Amino acid sequence: MTCCDSNGFNNQKLIIVNTLSYKTISANKATADKKWVLVNAEDLVLGRLASQVASILRGKHKTNYTPHADCGDYVVVINADKIRLTGQKWTDREHFKHTGYPGGQKRISPKELFDRDQTSLVRQAIKGMLPKNKLGSAIYSNLHVYAGTDHKHEAQKPKEVKIKL
Repeated sequence: MTCCDSNGFNNQKLIIVNTLSYKTISANKATADKKWVLVNAEDLVLGRLASQVASILRGKHKTNYTPHADCGDYVVVINADKIRLTGQKWTDREHFKHTGYPGGQKRISPKELFDRDQTSLVRQAIKGMLPKNKLGSAIYSNLHVYAGTDHKHEAQKPKEVKIKL
């Protein structure tokens, strides 16, 4: 038989747990520790480069990654004009867009697109791997792509990151 007080509760000691150490930390715009990262795209395969840069832009490499917040780093991609496409993708692949009007289909090969703008292939590949919403647009604005080795973000002192093959 258990001993009860006048209210009918058991006379047991309550253990209070300090729950502050168990709180999940959620990053937001104010608490995100955003750094500048430099990626050299010379002789890298486009898709592999784009997937890893998109992961850095989202912040998935950080311990405080939050899916609904922009907690990724700023990324500067240099030498975008020296990327590689494997196989026959320069000629056989087609980039497709539509103007919205009947008969407004536009198809272009990566070689023709590259001849127009040498950074557009890298930008399109990375943009395709980001979320298709307002957050994706905000994250995409943290990307800076340059065709040569010169860029205008030297004052931020970006840290060079090696992309895994």
